Amino acid sequence: MKRIVLDTNAYAALIKGEIAIKGVIENADQVILPVFVLAELLFGFKNGSQEQVNTVLLDNFLQLPGVSVYHSTNETAQIYADLAFELKQIGKPIPSNDIWIAACAIETGSVIITYDRHFLNIVKARIWRELR
Repeated sequence: MKRIVLDTNAYAALIKGEIAIKGVIENADQVILPVFVLAELLFGFKNGSQEQVNTVLLDNFLQLPGVSVYHSTNETAQIYADLAFELKQIGKPIPSNDIWIAACAIETGSVIITYDRHFLNIVKARIWRELR
């Protein structure tokens, strides 16, 4: 099963018509939108001039087959804590919401779809953990 987690910027790229993101979504069995991404999107809509239009687009996206909002669990929180600690240990912190997104992806066995390179620090932190 191909599971993906959409980061905020990947969703924004999809809405702007990015063909690569559309292709990834069409080939996924499950598309997960973490509640943290949902919150970032809703906040962005409120700051923009087309809140109502963007909200309708998001609602339509969330109705697509295989698309769901992921709510965190106790396991997500544990993974978050481990990742945040590992990132601190290697001196490569990333934004808190992105740690939550990564924790969601790890918990669900999904691939993160993003344009943010700092997610690579998660890989570095995981390697550091394995080597110590």
